[in-house]
Amino acid sequence: MPLRRIVIIGPESTGKSTLCEGLAAHFRTDWVPEYAREYLLQHGKQYEFPDLMTIARGQLELEEKHAAALAGRGSEVLFIDTDMYVMKVWGEFVFGRCDTWILDQIVARKYDGYLLCRTDLPWTPDELREYPTEGPRQTLFHMYRDCMVNQATPWAEIGGQQEERLRSAIAVVRQMLVQ
Repeated sequence: MPLRRIVIIGPESTGKSTLCEGLAAHFRTDWVPEYAREYLLQHGKQYEFPDLMTIARGQLELEEKHAAALAGRGSEVLFIDTDMYVMKVWGEFVFGRCDTWILDQIVARKYDGYLLCRTDLPWTPDELREYPTEGPRQTLFHMYRDCMVNQATPWAEIGGQQEERLRSAIAVVRQMLVQ
């Protein structure tokens, strides 16, 4: 069976990385961390529009590296913290535009499901997080939701506190894996 890929997206501080880690542990597989975090920690929090392309390419390279590592292990699923929809929303929200290469990648790459994290977890300060107030978090959530509504891959909203969120996500992923 080919490796199935499930992407976890949503605004910052909505538990995406924690959810990926929990899902990977439950399904005894691997997860792809968000490349932007590594990049910004190394290059600084101040970024320009061209940095988004570097981050987007780095994210895809990291995803392919993890997928290749799982290829011989018999894992059926890979969880991915962030994809090109995140790059699209980030570019549009921060810079008012998105590079066409990112849009082309959205069309070209195929995933088996998306989990959209709701903003019902409290915002947690972090050296890289930019939007602590509810207004931008809700705007970003709705931008992600619009992306999901306007594409054909199965998706679900995931909410609740940590354990409830993980239980809900496990149930949704199980359904996605049998489709």
